[in-house]
Amino acid sequence: MPVFPLGAHADEGGVRFAVASTSADAVDVCLVDGMEGALSEKRVALTERTFGVWHGYVEGVGPGQRYGYRVHGPYRPADGVRANPAKILVDPYARRITGRVTDLHAARGWADDPMTGPPSTVDSLGHVPLSVVTGPDAPAPGPRPDVPWSETVIAELHVKGYTRLHPDVPAEHRGTYLGLAHPAVIEHLRRLGVTAVELLPVAAIADEPPLLERGRTNYWGYATLGFLAPHAGYASAPGAEVEEFRTMVAALHAAGIEVILDIVPNHTAEGGVAGTTLSYRGLDAPAYYSLRGDGHDADITGTGNTLDAGSPTVIRLVCDAMRYWVTSMGVDGFRIDLASVLGRPRSGPFDPHAPLLTAIAVDPVLSTVKLIAEPWDATGEGYRVGGFGVAWSEWNGRYRDAVRDFWRGHGSIGEVASRLAGSSDLYRISGRRPWASINFVTAHDGFTLRDLVTYERKHNEANGEDNRDGTDDNRSQNFGEEGETRSPVRAARRLATARAMLGTLLLSTGTPMLLGGDELWRTQRGNNNAYCLDDETSWVDWSRRDGALAAYTARVAAIRRSSPALHRDRFYLDGEVLWWHPAGRRLSGADWHDAGLHTLGLLRGEWLLLLHAGTDAVAATLPPGGPYTPELDSTRPDGLPATSRPLPGGATITLPPRSLLLLRTT
Repeated sequence: MPVFPLGAHADEGGVRFAVASTSADAVDVCLVDGMEGALSEKRVALTERTFGVWHGYVEGVGPGQRYGYRVHGPYRPADGVRANPAKILVDPYARRITGRVTDLHAARGWADDPMTGPPSTVDSLGHVPLSVVTGPDAPAPGPRPDVPWSETVIAELHVKGYTRLHPDVPAEHRGTYLGLAHPAVIEHLRRLGVTAVELLPVAAIADEPPLLERGRTNYWGYATLGFLAPHAGYASAPGAEVEEFRTMVAALHAAGIEVILDIVPNHTAEGGVAGTTLSYRGLDAPAYYSLRGDGHDADITGTGNTLDAGSPTVIRLVCDAMRYWVTSMGVDGFRIDLASVLGRPRSGPFDPHAPLLTAIAVDPVLSTVKLIAEPWDATGEGYRVGGFGVAWSEWNGRYRDAVRDFWRGHGSIGEVASRLAGSSDLYRISGRRPWASINFVTAHDGFTLRDLVTYERKHNEANGEDNRDGTDDNRSQNFGEEGETRSPVRAARRLATARAMLGTLLLSTGTPMLLGGDELWRTQRGNNNAYCLDDETSWVDWSRRDGALAAYTARVAAIRRSSPALHRDRFYLDGEVLWWHPAGRRLSGADWHDAGLHTLGLLRGEWLLLLHAGTDAVAATLPPGGPYTPELDSTRPDGLPATSRPLPGGATITLPPRSLLLLRTT
């Protein structure tokens, strides 16, 4: 009987089950039947044990069969070992997962105290999710768009939130995989020039214990229960999540749009030792989690637990899961949440060549797709922007901070200039290209673009955590009034600044990432951490889909797409760019550190980009050469310049406050 692959694999006669647990004394696979409230189970011992894997073949069962595992063995919390056969466990390799936690008490593996108390004797069957046997894996829907990195424009989206309120999507498909596949949604993305959607987590989600206690849900989805199973809650029909996900991928691919998944191989939904026993903790906690010497979780993720990136069990699971999403589900890449954790085996120092990062980078399948690291975790040791290996692109948090600071009139221009030119100081030394910098101004975590120019403080009261959650480092501005305004002047200034930031993002060297909904002027009413709000706070409002901001975004994206000089795949060499002072001269060494200078010119190829973040208008003299024809003006609602009359080199023009002007040499 073969050991691998792990999981439940059906053939004509039955199902072969295989699950890893090095600490178990015995493992039962439990076949579950019946309706909710009247479930029954048949336990079958897995008698074969090879390479730390328990496996066996069960005849007469097939796809659709619900199942789980019960593990017999030592219960020694001080050593991190927590086998408890009263808890039915989800298969880490399940392709489908059904149900949710309905009783937190039953889902916990401990009684009285998680470290000193006895194991819980409450049977969790009927109160926790179950695995479901699926048919043989199908090949990926194809062909793939294979968009070059240098031409990639990403939109970060939430599967549910992006279409939940879309008026053209049929009601039964709103907020689902099929909703995202709807022609009206895809056409909107194409209009914006989007070539890849980066989806917030879609692997099976389970709400963590603190949320369950408060009656909340993890809307964002950074609480993975099963790494290979699409989240059932995003399917329009119960049990159809695999098929509908594949349909979504095929529809996006047909439109030339790639699918990048945000995955969370750094922690699970079980929380810390006081949390739940749904799968990994009950199967083999020391093989899955990074533990301290006293049996507690070593938490470098801020979630209560940390997967051990040095464990062969974890390395195998993560790589197998990612490979499955590529080869069977058709995805084109991954954004790794808190990716620094993957470079910190046993929660130790960061190493860009750590086993899990290396395994992903050299895998013959995974090395051919887009790999994006979120280069930090919940600790100072984990902040590693620019520190990953050659296979990785990175969310560039320094880009976000520099652009936000520049457009609120803070700091010197030296930092923002580096980010505009592709962040060669971060990525050239490791042999990477400019597109390794995933440039963004806003993302799911933090203010929306509208809120970035509307609020100076977070307003997270709706989360139920007394406004303690979420960052205080927003680098935002409110133009003299916190929150929405009735002042037309203030509203116009906010929109103009937002357009300038969008223009900066799409015209910078590197890979731009938009936050889906920003182009529709979406607000979260000042909430910068809406992770638990599955309501209108987080859902995209489509009432402005034909508005000027969407048209402006589309115009800038089209300009970027039209010229290789605006999406270079090589860093600039000395002499290839001209940095220009508004006084009509090249920038000098002292200028880069001038805190009072808020105007910057960049001439590259045939394009002259002028950025002015000051609160007053400024005179700016154009460089020699030209003539220069205005192509984009951020002070105009749709970006179309008031005049296309060419301007001679050396001419002096007036840049309005908080403005971006793009001119083309003719």
